[in-house]
Amino acid sequence: MPLEQWLSLASFVLVMVGTPGPNNLMLMASGVNFGVQRSLPHLSGVAFGCQILLVVAALGLGQLMALHPAANTVMQVLSALFLCYMAWLLVASRPEPQDSARGEGGQDARAAHPMSFWQATLFQWVNPKAWLITTVLVATYTDPAQMLESTARASLAFLVVGTPLLFFWNAAGQLLQQWIREGRRLLWFNRSMAVLLLGSLYPLVA
Repeated sequence: MPLEQWLSLASFVLVMVGTPGPNNLMLMASGVNFGVQRSLPHLSGVAFGCQILLVVAALGLGQLMALHPAANTVMQVLSALFLCYMAWLLVASRPEPQDSARGEGGQDARAAHPMSFWQATLFQWVNPKAWLITTVLVATYTDPAQMLESTARASLAFLVVGTPLLFFWNAAGQLLQQWIREGRRLLWFNRSMAVLLLGSLYPLVA
């Protein structure tokens, strides 16, 4: 692949993965509430799930979904329900004690936990932005005559460019953690993240 095509592919991943979306908002919220280390399974699940989705899109599932509006509607409903559920978890969450999950309030702290690897992986199947990124990647940057090689290049670009961007959003949340945990700021932060998550449903209902 010529250098200019690599740059175009990298720029596309940079813009699409780096801009706010359900994954980035949830990773930032996880960074604030749990820190980077505890959020690593969540982050890894997002990266892995998008890779699986990219391969599936390359195999033609994206075109198959487009040919069957009912299946697409089901995916949209599942996406909306899951995002509403995540928004509710953020609203209903209570600040975790900064020192440990034991002692007074320990029960609530143990109940709060970041998204697991498999939860984050499966979420990509109902994440509208993940579907958009992978289907456009396949349509624009893969060659049907060399599908295996071109899909591998798109996958590599996502890993090299996209994964650090996911980490950035998660780490940005942790950097804000100390300031946000003062007073009621964490409560209002989680509520704000919930509103933004619900706002990401707009492309589904517009």
